[in-house]
Amino acid sequence: MVTGLADFLRMIKFSHTIFALPFAGIAILVVWPEITVGPQLYLDLFKIFICMVTLRTAAMTFNRLADQKYDAQNPRTAMREIPSGKITPRMAVFITLFMLIIFVLTAFALSNLCGMLSPLAITITLGYSYAKRFTFLCHFWLGLAIGQAPAAAAIALTQAVPLSILFWSAGLMFYIAGFDILYSLMDQEFDRRARLHSIPARFGARAALYLARFSHLLSLTFFLLAAQGSGLLFYVVLGIVGILFFTEHYLVRGNNLDRIPLAFFHINAIISTVLFTGLLLDFYFRYPT
Repeated sequence: MVTGLADFLRMIKFSHTIFALPFAGIAILVVWPEITVGPQLYLDLFKIFICMVTLRTAAMTFNRLADQKYDAQNPRTAMREIPSGKITPRMAVFITLFMLIIFVLTAFALSNLCGMLSPLAITITLGYSYAKRFTFLCHFWLGLAIGQAPAAAAIALTQAVPLSILFWSAGLMFYIAGFDILYSLMDQEFDRRARLHSIPARFGARAALYLARFSHLLSLTFFLLAAQGSGLLFYVVLGIVGILFFTEHYLVRGNNLDRIPLAFFHINAIISTVLFTGLLLDFYFRYPT
C-alpha cells in the first residue's frame, strides 16, 4: 500500500503543487480586506484547497494517460508509472474521474458560480494534455491552465476578479510557460521524431532559451503591475524574484541541459514561495490587526 501510494504521488508530481498553491494564497491575501473573517471563510479556504488538489491530480493523471504511448517510447520517461506497469491505465482512469467528481461537487459547494465555471476549468486544464499534438504554444496553454489559480480563488471568495488578480494570473501564466519551455529542451529531439510540437522542437534550443527569458520578463512585469499599492518590502521581494529568474537562466545558458532539473524544480519552487511570503509580510505590516 505504501509503495502504491508513493507511485501515485510520484506520478502526479504532488510536490509540484508548490508552484501554484502560493499564488492562490496571494489571491486570498489580495481580497482579504473585502471578505468577512469567520468560520465560513475558513471552510471556504479548505474547499479551495480541495479544488486545487483534486483538479491538479486529475490533470496530471489524465496527462499520463494521454501520453502513455509517447512516454513508453521516450528513454527519459519510459519508467514513468503507467508505461512501467506500476499503475494500470484502468486505475488512472478511475483516479481521474474520482478527482473530477470531487472537484465539481466542491466547486458547487463554494457557490453556484464556481460550480458553473468548473467545466471550463476542467476543459482548459485537461485540454493541455493534447495541446502538444497540434501547437508549439502548448507551454502557454499549460501556463493558462495553472494561471487560473489566483482568479479561481478570488471568484470563490468574492464572486469577482479584481484587475490586480488578473495581473497575478497573467504573471503566473508566463512564469509557468517560461520554465516549461526550458524543461522541454530535454525532449526536443524526441519531440521532432514523434512529431510532437514544442518551441525547442520547432525553433531550436537557442531560440527557446530567448523565448523562455522573454516569457519570464513578461512574468516579472505582470508581478510589478499586480504589486501596485504594496509596500517597499514587497518591491524588495520582487527584486529577489528577478535575481532568481536571472539565476535560473544563467544555470542553463548555452543549452546546459544537465542543470535544467535544478533550475526547474528548486529555483521555481523558491520563486513562488518567496512571492507569497513577501506579500504575506507586506500584508501583515500594512494590516497589523
